[in-house]
Amino acid sequence: MREYLHSEKTAKLIAEDLLNIKAVFLRPEDPFTWASGIKSPIYCDNRLTLTAPEVRNDVENCMAETIREVFPDAEVLMGTATAGIAHAAITAHLMDMPMGYVRSGAKDHGRGNQIEGRLEPGQKVVVVEDLISTGGSCIDAVNALRDAGAEVLGVVSIMTYGMKKGIDRMAEAGIKWVTLTDFDTVIDVAASNGYIRAEDKDRLVAFRNDPSDESWIGK
Repeated sequence: MREYLHSEKTAKLIAEDLLNIKAVFLRPEDPFTWASGIKSPIYCDNRLTLTAPEVRNDVENCMAETIREVFPDAEVLMGTATAGIAHAAITAHLMDMPMGYVRSGAKDHGRGNQIEGRLEPGQKVVVVEDLISTGGSCIDAVNALRDAGAEVLGVVSIMTYGMKKGIDRMAEAGIKWVTLTDFDTVIDVAASNGYIRAEDKDRLVAFRNDPSDESWIGK
């Protein structure tokens, strides 16, 4: 099992949920275009889980269970702005824990906070993220918390693409990281349930392995 995947049972459940509500949408025949111009066969919008109560319950309960098991010493949950905030808040409520969130940068008004919510130096923090691709925004949040004196135990995400760049960057930053589901599980479930053709799996994996190489298109 992939190091960052906590439970295969959970991974399959969340993958099915995300596909059912089209929070993850696979379109290998008609790729999406990222802001960078890269063509992608996958689109992920985990915000849609918030408007699907049954899926939302699965996500937040699985997140709470994962944090209890992997990070039992956690004292505070911190969501990443903006997509991780709601998930951190709901999960913290389930766990009866304090929460806050980390902005992408300090405010240019008021107290100029980057971290919102009370955080004491030395507190043990788990960061809640909705999606990890290259890991950049997540690492920025962790660094801001570390600079503020927090002890960051690790990161919990709903999903990851499992891209090598993201895995390497998280490792280099010394961040322990666990995700509810991942790209490989999603495409396995998608193929099994008829969302994509079985032969499309190789094309999707080729994209995941090197998003800059578009040779998978049209195969």
